[in-house]
Amino acid sequence: MAKVKVFNMQAEEVGQVNLPDELFQVEYNEPLIHEVVVAYNANQRQGTKSTLTRSEVRGHAKKPWRQKGTGRARQGSTKGPQWRGGGIVFAPKPRDFSKKVNKQKKRYALLSAISEKIKQNQVVVLDKFAFAEPKTKEAKAFLDAFKFEGKVLVVNDANDKNIKLSTANIPNLSIEEAGNLNAYEILANKNVVLTQSAIKQIEEAYAE
Repeated sequence: MAKVKVFNMQAEEVGQVNLPDELFQVEYNEPLIHEVVVAYNANQRQGTKSTLTRSEVRGHAKKPWRQKGTGRARQGSTKGPQWRGGGIVFAPKPRDFSKKVNKQKKRYALLSAISEKIKQNQVVVLDKFAFAEPKTKEAKAFLDAFKFEGKVLVVNDANDKNIKLSTANIPNLSIEEAGNLNAYEILANKNVVLTQSAIKQIEEAYAE
């Protein structure tokens, strides 16, 4: 087991915690992580965009003018894509973009991503992440204390109202519950902050 320092929200060391090697020292598997991240992004797509083809546009197929003798280009219908209000060529239609990835792959990809962050010293362990009252100033003070560079993801066991209100207006800070954590969020943020309660929840959920 690897021993990692534990800090409070003022960036003061308050202890140490043991991280199980089977969960937090997993070999980095880039192809698997790529598969899981692509599937995650695909599953976020709604696939609801829809436009009309020339056969679906309201109107009629009557020729707007005769074929020859007008000096204008020949036209067969005002529903064609070259006309204002006409149909769309290769019109997008509703479709399902979702991709399936089994639970074991998702699990290993998540642990692999976290393990890589730990190797790169981009993981901070907190004793707890909480606010007595909703204050953005205190959330900003937390970021300033650790002098983070880039985006920060805080993984907590629960996301209460005070946490949501305190962090809502900070663009580079995002909060996620341990039970909803995925590999994409780990990789999308340069810095990952794990609370001790979140680590315990991850151990209980992923320990074999």
